[in-house]
Amino acid sequence: MAPKNMRKFRLRKIKKFFSLLGPGLTTGAADDDPSGIATYSQTGAQFGYGQLWTALYMLPFMTAVQEACARIGLVTGKGIAAVVKEHYNRKVLYAVVGLVVVANTINIGADIGAMASAAQLLIPVPFVLLTLIFTGGILLLEIFTNYKTYSKILKWLALALLAYPITAFIIDQPWPTVLKATVIPHFEFSFDFLFIITGVFGTTITPYMFFWQASQEVEEEQEKGLFRNGKPRIGWPHIHAMRKDNNVGMVISEFTTWCILLVGATVLHNSGVTDIKNAADAAKALEPLVKSFPHAGYLAKLIFSIGIIGLGLLAVPVLSGSAAYAVAEAFDWNASLNMKLKKAQGFYGVIIVATIVGLAINFVGIDPLKALVYTAVMNGVAAVPLLFLIVRIAASDQIMGKYKSGWLSKILLWSTFGIMGAAAVALFFTL
Repeated sequence: MAPKNMRKFRLRKIKKFFSLLGPGLTTGAADDDPSGIATYSQTGAQFGYGQLWTALYMLPFMTAVQEACARIGLVTGKGIAAVVKEHYNRKVLYAVVGLVVVANTINIGADIGAMASAAQLLIPVPFVLLTLIFTGGILLLEIFTNYKTYSKILKWLALALLAYPITAFIIDQPWPTVLKATVIPHFEFSFDFLFIITGVFGTTITPYMFFWQASQEVEEEQEKGLFRNGKPRIGWPHIHAMRKDNNVGMVISEFTTWCILLVGATVLHNSGVTDIKNAADAAKALEPLVKSFPHAGYLAKLIFSIGIIGLGLLAVPVLSGSAAYAVAEAFDWNASLNMKLKKAQGFYGVIIVATIVGLAINFVGIDPLKALVYTAVMNGVAAVPLLFLIVRIAASDQIMGKYKSGWLSKILLWSTFGIMGAAAVALFFTL
């Protein structure tokens, strides 16, 4: 093949690969939301390299869970709540929807508070005013802007997360110790250790991601015209494409997680900072990135704030949207972020209420950074019963037909349920 034709061939391959990326990549990006950054930073600061291994070992479990959720949406043409409604009784349905709405609403509040706290590092504006500005801006954009356009813009802000991988590799690291801690698990049977590891699990394998990715797969099917007589017409090529998208999104997400843990351990823990009390403490982790520049402290705060605000603007619509999808599916309402307000009033009503209630949580006196960690722990507990349902649905011959979970998927899904359940039980036991 001529060099010119070879370049064209490679370019087509690259374009084809990137065209496959969609809900999986968005979900992976939203997973490293402000709650994730705060929890991973606190974990690194508190336990040093002691929990680096979680990023490596959670990757196959996280990938399996999100693949199962995406597959459920792709095969049934319905979100998870709609599938539960069709195949389980109303008590189960209302319990599932209630768990998601409560968990997501608290997460929304914590993310809004973190965004305001991060913004205060840059501008001397009252916390309350900043939370109102962010809440109003998010609602206006989510309701009156096409979400795909909105999310494309925000993904550029999310690139601020690259600050953590860059920092991780430009500072001196004790690489033999780091690699050993990454591969060999370390356990402590104490409340503090189990509390934070439950938070790490909960902000990584988290309820809103289950519902969001399933519903977004359905939206993608509708846009591509794959529905015939109300049912999706798919084949194995669609499943394989979804898996590539999902795998890329989860690998990027977990690599970023590992870098945040590593930076927190090396920069904060090794400097004697073992408790992140506020946004300024968290921003110190990025100071080595800009230490050769004038005003390094301010630049670190700037990069940290852009990351928190950008990811918050991306994650809050995902949180409120996944709650709205669950409620709308339970009551057979129109549900789509690509619909106008008049055509999906109930759906957008849930988004508005969840966001405003989340905003109100910031006025009860909880520190915004601490709230993010508490939210992650709560998500770790709430995910357990939801995982049980997802495992059952994904493996059901009646619901999934020939696309039901294979043996590897079943092993990983049941293992995830068992591990997260054990962490939650152990946490309550030590309490």
